[in-house]
Amino acid sequence: MKWPADRITKSSKKSFGMYEKAAKLMAQNIDVIHLEVGRPSFDTPYHIKEATKKALDDGLVHYGDFFGELKFREALSEKLARYNNIIATPEEIVVTSGLTHGAYATCMAALDPGDEVILLEPYYPQHVNKVELAGGKIVTAPLNRNEGFSIDAQAIEQKITPKTRMIALVNPANPTGRVYSHDELQALAEIAIKHDLLVMSDEVYEQILYDGNQHISIASLPGMQERTISLFAFTKGYAMDGWRMGYAVAQRNLMEAILKITINDIAHVNVFIQEGGYAAITGSQDCVLEMVAEDKRRRDLVCSRLNAMPNVSCEIPDATIYAFPNIEATGLSSQSIADSLLAQHQVVVETGAFYGAAGEGHLRICFGAESYERIEQAMNRMEKFFVALADS
Repeated sequence: MKWPADRITKSSKKSFGMYEKAAKLMAQNIDVIHLEVGRPSFDTPYHIKEATKKALDDGLVHYGDFFGELKFREALSEKLARYNNIIATPEEIVVTSGLTHGAYATCMAALDPGDEVILLEPYYPQHVNKVELAGGKIVTAPLNRNEGFSIDAQAIEQKITPKTRMIALVNPANPTGRVYSHDELQALAEIAIKHDLLVMSDEVYEQILYDGNQHISIASLPGMQERTISLFAFTKGYAMDGWRMGYAVAQRNLMEAILKITINDIAHVNVFIQEGGYAAITGSQDCVLEMVAEDKRRRDLVCSRLNAMPNVSCEIPDATIYAFPNIEATGLSSQSIADSLLAQHQVVVETGAFYGAAGEGHLRICFGAESYERIEQAMNRMEKFFVALADS
């Protein structure tokens, strides 16, 4: 049976962005420098892998708890209290197959057909697909571009209708690299409480912070834990993207609905990788600090080089592994710039338009996916491109 055309959304058609174009060159064995894929370049820390190997050797290969292994969730509960100021029992935590799975389960559990979800634009495009698969409708509210893509409470409130069910928050933010302040989050929280809305809070970059910036979980604000589904993962902070492991945190009534989804789509995350997650949470965090320090070194390289290129300006990101340079002065679209960089210099960057209309005029550059030396090569290639463009 053919899949109905109307079920293939516009967002799902563009899910892979520039990566699809780059893959065609890679298939021809052309050396491509990847600054588009949001993944860490580091290997998973040794002690995490060793704990997982030991779990396999010890025979931890059978069915586990639907929520995730109890000792793991107990450790996550302690971490949440210590780091996020979220008080959650193990029964209010479910281990998921990455944050993506947690967001999917949240949308399927929380949304009815026709429900509206507000995304802050520029937005993370994969959340669009999840809302649509649940039968929901995306409504975008622009961030305040003139103030570094800060949260604009008035712009959000103007988008609320009787059908609005949820606000999706990514903090720290992809693609802008912002860490939202307490005042910004408080303004969003007041809107959610006033209009009785849920908040789905994607906090996958919570550990990748620079220059003394602090991460605040919106669920820690007064009145917000009962209406927030907080989503976390081991993907970025511990360089465990291929492990596909995260966790969702919600109060009991919300968790019951989420668990109905996770039990029926994956049953539970495999038990031996949870031993690796337990080792990550309970072990030394020096490995995280070392990776973040290297990410900062790459960030500083990318931003300083971009700001020296003609017709390019780049704010220094507070967090994440992304820079979001402004290329409006070139007079060209972000798609045109990205296509030309790939074709002429084999450097892959993502278009700002991939993150919604508010992202146009920007590129998103991931400085976490390649080594420092490869990023230097990419900056040299990009400099040649922008100098030639300015001279033409």
